Amino acid sequence: MITLRFFLLFAVAIWLKPAIGQENIPAAPKGFDEVQEGASKGVIDTITYPSQTVGTTRKALIYLPPGYSETKKYPVLYLLHGIGGDEKEWFNNGSPQVIFDNLYAANKLKPMVVVLPNGRAMKDDRAEGDIFDSVKVQAFADFEQDLLHDLIPYIQKKYPVYTDRENRALAGLSMGGGQSLNFGLTNLDTFAWIGGFSSAPNTKSPEELVPDPSTLKDNLKLLWISCGDNDRLITFSKRLHDYLDRYKISHVYYVEPGGHDFKVWKNDLYLFSQRLFR
Repeated sequence: MITLRFFLLFAVAIWLKPAIGQENIPAAPKGFDEVQEGASKGVIDTITYPSQTVGTTRKALIYLPPGYSETKKYPVLYLLHGIGGDEKEWFNNGSPQVIFDNLYAANKLKPMVVVLPNGRAMKDDRAEGDIFDSVKVQAFADFEQDLLHDLIPYIQKKYPVYTDRENRALAGLSMGGGQSLNFGLTNLDTFAWIGGFSSAPNTKSPEELVPDPSTLKDNLKLLWISCGDNDRLITFSKRLHDYLDRYKISHVYYVEPGGHDFKVWKNDLYLFSQRLFR
């Protein structure tokens, strides 16, 4: 009986043990996404850039932090949307400029430029008609080349930003979360900070993303993987977490209350952004 009792206690202890990478991270406080009186405001605006990849001029939004100056240099976060959105999805539904303004007011955020692109790299890049059409889905994969060879060079030419990988982050929600993991983990010479929020089925398998886990140990500053506990897409986040866990690769695996929606993604942005460029 003693042996059986010991075995049962051991099994329960193993079952309850937190997974490597899962952290006890408190959620964003109430009002984090509401305009706070007296908080200095950053500037958010639309930019256009020439894309040789697509063969047209494309739109993106850009957020410049409070106190932005062309005499300073800034790191850059590229923040991607989901399959049903475009460059304005975060702005229309996630209030990133408000979240950032409030974090700056609380002195919790490193000054950075934030670029919100359209991740559908095709000439007609609006989220209209059948958004699941194979051509439109392929355009999300094609955005890798637009991002690397057109958008990033444009931002570096037009804005006073650092150009090294240690000062460049990539994150996104759903389809954009899959893009961030797909592009970020396979371009470690370009990105050192990567975040996937509720990453969608476009996310490549862990073996494709990280064929040699040892390469991540010295090349990543932060790998953030998060998802709502009631999100049916959580399997795509968990399989990557389990793979990284197996090889003892440092990362944050954050499972939070919620589904596949902006309540979760705003919380993720609040938490993830504070860890950047530290």
